[in-house]
Formats: sequence, structure tokens, C-alpha cells
Amino acid sequence: MLLIALLTYLAFFSGGSPKKAAAPVHHKPAHASFPKHSPLNPDWQGDGKPVTLAFGGDVHFEGAVGLRLTDDPADALGNTVSQLLSGAQVRMVNLESALTDGTCPQPQAKPYIFNTSPTALTALRNATVTVISQGNDHAVDCGQAGLAQGLAAEQTAAFPVVGVGADAAQAFAPYRTTVNGQRIAIIAATQVIAANLTSTWTATSSQGGVASALDPTELVRAVQAARTTSDTVVVYLHWGAETVACPDPQQEPLAQQLVKAGADIVVGTGAHVLLGGGYLGDAYVDYGLGNFAFYDDTPPETDSGALVITAVGRHIVSATFRPATIVAGLPEPLTGTPATTALQGWTAARACTDLAAGPSSSQASENAETKPFVAPPTTTTTAPPAATTTTTAAGGSATTTTVAPTTTTTTSHPKVTQPTDNAG
Repeated sequence: MLLIALLTYLAFFSGGSPKKAAAPVHHKPAHASFPKHSPLNPDWQGDGKPVTLAFGGDVHFEGAVGLRLTDDPADALGNTVSQLLSGAQVRMVNLESALTDGTCPQPQAKPYIFNTSPTALTALRNATVTVISQGNDHAVDCGQAGLAQGLAAEQTAAFPVVGVGADAAQAFAPYRTTVNGQRIAIIAATQVIAANLTSTWTATSSQGGVASALDPTELVRAVQAARTTSDTVVVYLHWGAETVACPDPQQEPLAQQLVKAGADIVVGTGAHVLLGGGYLGDAYVDYGLGNFAFYDDTPPETDSGALVITAVGRHIVSATFRPATIVAGLPEPLTGTPATTALQGWTAARACTDLAAGPSSSQASENAETKPFVAPPTTTTTAPPAATTTTTAAGGSATTTTVAPTTTTTTSHPKVTQPTDNAG
């Protein structure tokens, strides 16, 4: 009895007020419907190490940039392209041109024909670009003969190119690389092909051409296939209506389909102006990167920049836009007040998209990631988000940080569309 009394005294009186218990640690729960230890799970972080990817928009070698290529391929893109893409382990742009031996053996029936020589690959490599997309409406400007020349040049130069190929399997094949132990897969395709050229430009089992997203079925299936063996899946698209700074009726449904199928990052070009970027659930989408190295010298086509995204597996750590303006065909990084103004305009462009300034719950679906995809006749789209904020860092970069609510509406869209030829 004496021992019990002593212990009671010590417990209640000798130590003063009892210490507070440690607050419980709340861990983000894994998505119950997904395999826990699998890239199919939206919480997947692979090896847990960050990888930074930088994306620029449309590049071709016309005008002043073409003259620079003739004078000195090694310095054709100067040093500003590499500056805007700096700090990234994977650096990507869209080559808005056919790649030939310097001639154009089969000019196509379209208003604008762009072709450049294999020295363009030297220029891109010296500008620190690691992979290019040719999934666009100019890759086959010189016909099947020109396409064959380009594919041969790319193979000789050992330069990674996606979105085009000798057949559909090659055109939809992802670029794969491993960085910091993280497996990255990048797929490219185009929603823009001239109506009179769709049948002859679309890559099939027996024909070379571009990876077409006019019917998204094959593209979505390519994302599903990449998802099972990749830590981060990227889709780089050529899409949008020329000089229109809001997504067209085909872009938002396609972005939603790709994200549900397992894409973590969806970016693209095609409108030749900047469109909005932001989060679709916990994936990051940018509807238009604009021009990057381009002959057009009329605003807003001169508005440019690079999108830099850091990811840990499927988790987007940050997304930062580095603003630039095109001068004599090349992007010049902006600083100070011009950068602040440009970033305000880029942020405002999000208002006409279905995107938010910060991540929310994943929109990926286990069914969409694993079941054979067939494009639906109607698609659900999301209305513009409420007003959001963007943090502007020193040096003129903007990083998306806040979350905005969205409202869902349903709109009918055709399964296959035929955009007019892109004049860029």
C-alpha cells in the first residue's frame, strides 16, 4: 500500500503539468482502388527523386534563324534557348518543319511548306535540346520521300524524335530515358492535320506519317501502355486554333482523356500564341507553349517562354513559366517589369481553361488506365476555374501554388475533327 501511494504522489504532484502527447502524423492515403506498389497508382513516386523537364514551343529554321543555320549550324539557336531550358535534365521543343536533305521532293498541297536540312539537328543539340516532337502539321510537308529523308537523318544523328515514324508503331513510340532512377516516357501526337492530307499523312501499320490524335484512341492506348512501365508519363501535343488564346473544343476533352489514362504532364503547341497552363486534378496541363524560335515578328506571336516542371514520379512538385519575347527569330528571356507583365498575361490565360492554379484529387481512373479505350461520342468538360493567384519569384519566374474550385458541365463533341491547316 505504501508503494502504491508513493507512485500516485509522484505521478500527480512531482512533475507539474503532464506533457502533451505528440500530435498524430497524418500520411496521405494511397488510392485504395489502385495497386499500391505500381506506376498505375496516382500516388506513385518511383525512386522518390525529382526530375526536372523543360518544354519550349514551336521551332523552325525560316527567316533570320534559317540564315543563322546556313552561316553556322552550331550557333544557329544562340545561347538564349539553352538559357530558358537550363536546369532541366530533359529538354524538349516542337520542330515545326519537315527534315529533308535540303530539298523538298514532294511539296504538299497546302499554303505553307517548311523544310530544313539535317544541320538543324546540330543546332538543336548545341542548344541543349534532348528530344524533339515532329507530331505536327509540317513534318510531312515534303511528302513521303521527304519524310524518309528526315527519318534517316535522325537515325544517323542519333537524335531522339517522337510523333512521327515509318509506321504508326514508330510514330506513337515514346521517348524513354531514366534520370535519377526515374523512368520518363514522352509521347507526341497532333490534332492538327489539313483535311485534304489526313489520309496520306496519318501513320498507319503500312504507311509513314505523324501520330494522329484526330481520333484519340491510339494515343490514349499509347499512354496506357507507357503508364505500366514508367514513373512519369508526358504527352506533347500539336493542337489548338491558330492565334486563339483559349483551348478549342477538341483540346479540353483530349486532355481529360489523357489524364484519366495516366498522363502526368500534358503540354503542347499549335496556336502560335501562349495559352493557359495549370492543374487538371493532380496532373499538369499546358494548352499552348507558343512560338520558341520562329520567324513571326508580330505580337502576340512573339510572346514566348519555357515551361519548367519538376516531378517526383507522378507527383508534380512545381511548374514554373519563364517568359521571353522573340527578337530576330530567337527567344529573349524577360526580366524586371516586362517579365512581371508577361507573367500576369500568362496567368490570366488560365481563366478560359478547365485548369486550376494548384493540384487537387487525381482524375486518373484505374479503368481508364487499363481497359481498351474507345473514343466516346460525347465528352465532359470543365468550366473555367475561379480567380487564382500565382507567386512571382525573383528573376521573373512564376510558380503555380494555389488551388481553385471548378464547375463541371457537359458538352457534345465529335469523335473525329478536321482542323484547317495551321498557317504557322
